[in-house]
Amino acid sequence: MKELGPFNMKGLKENFADAQVSVVDCPDLTQEPFNFPAKGICGKPRIADVGGVPYLIPVVQKEKVYDLNTVAKDIELPGAFILGAGAASSKILGVNAELIPIVQTKSEKKPAVNGSYIAQINPADKGCLLEKYSSKYTDCEFGLLANLYASEGQPGKPPEFSACPLNTDEDVNNWLKFFEMKAPLICQPVIVSRDPGFDLRVEHTHCFSHHGEGGHYHQDTSPDSVQYLGYLLPAELLFRIDRPQETHLVGRD
Repeated sequence: MKELGPFNMKGLKENFADAQVSVVDCPDLTQEPFNFPAKGICGKPRIADVGGVPYLIPVVQKEKVYDLNTVAKDIELPGAFILGAGAASSKILGVNAELIPIVQTKSEKKPAVNGSYIAQINPADKGCLLEKYSSKYTDCEFGLLANLYASEGQPGKPPEFSACPLNTDEDVNNWLKFFEMKAPLICQPVIVSRDPGFDLRVEHTHCFSHHGEGGHYHQDTSPDSVQYLGYLLPAELLFRIDRPQETHLVGRD
């Protein structure tokens, strides 16, 4: 185990009262609490930024539908294990929903294994509804946008859509539904250090749990007591897929 130096800790120390970072073996992600279809997040790590927020707001473009198996080929890693945050395909669900992708994409030898979750507004009680994607659907589609982390999956060291245009962050926040969720949450962040001009989303995190809650992570509600344990690996490549030609900075939280 190798401790990282003070320079690497600067950003964490500015935001947390206590922070520790070490290089460790990746835990076995097929075990609790993850139950992922791959053992780790190592092996040819790369990021894919697909579509973008401009396809969702100000006016949703429902025709924007993608497939994770195709994305794996586009990023030159067929059979990739993909995690991250994205939007569910309205073609499949018919409503706006958060996708928490956990997919071992198909290869020449094996079919895809989809362990994803979907979170949406429960039409019955207007609460948060978290469901296992494979309990209802058999595809690997998503829509509009996604920020994805892909690797070989190896162990190792390191409601309905808005009916009117959403033109400001205030419009977006009035449309969204916010919930305070209980710990523990299993989160899947995709983070880039900076946007060199590709219209990237620099941070996007979705989460799920084993107690029925999940969705898009916005912010802490208990910053004085929150604790995070994270396993992160720097990507070697970044792919920008279907970049919107007309863009904006609304709704990037």
